[in-house]
Amino acid sequence: MNANQLLKGLFIAIPLMTLAACSSTKGVDDADAAKGGGQISQGANNGVEIDGIERSKSPEEIRQEQVAALAQVNMVFFEFDDSRISSSAGQILQQHADFLVKNPNVRVTIEGHCDERGTPEYNIALGERRAKAVVQYLQNMGVSGSQMTTVSYGEEKPLIRASTNEAYAKNRRGVIVY
Repeated sequence: MNANQLLKGLFIAIPLMTLAACSSTKGVDDADAAKGGGQISQGANNGVEIDGIERSKSPEEIRQEQVAALAQVNMVFFEFDDSRISSSAGQILQQHADFLVKNPNVRVTIEGHCDERGTPEYNIALGERRAKAVVQYLQNMGVSGSQMTTVSYGEEKPLIRASTNEAYAKNRRGVIVY
C-alpha cells in the first residue's frame, strides 16, 4: 500500500512542480523592467526602445485637425443693415481661404444670419447678401466657387435669444460650416 500512496503522490506533485517552474515571479519581472528602463533586452533586439516610437498622422487626420481649428473661428459679424466685410472679418476669412485653396475637394456652406429687427422677408434677403459677400470675398482669395454653397436663415436661427444691442450684434453674422 505504501507504493500505491507514493505513486499517487507523484501524480499530484509532478504537475504542480511543472506549473511552478513555468510561472514567473512578479519580483523578477519588476526587477527586469526597472533595469531595462523601457527597453527590450540587449541580447534579443539590440536595445531597441519600445516607448519612443510615435505614429505619424495621415494627411486626412491633419486635415481634420485643421478643420476643427477653423471651426472654432468660423463666424464673421456684420454691422446693422449691412453686408460689407469688415477688416477684422477679413483676417478670419483669410485663414479659411488659405485652407480651402490648399484643399480643393473640401466643400463648405456659408450661412447668412440677421437679428430679429426687420420683416422676415427682408432678413432672408439680407442674410443671402451677407452669405454671398462672404463667398465673393473667399473667391477673391482664390477659393473655387464650386466649393461653396450659400443659405440664408434670416432671423430664424439666432445665436443669442435676447433683444439687446449685444445680442443683435452677435446675431448679425455669416457662418462657414465645414
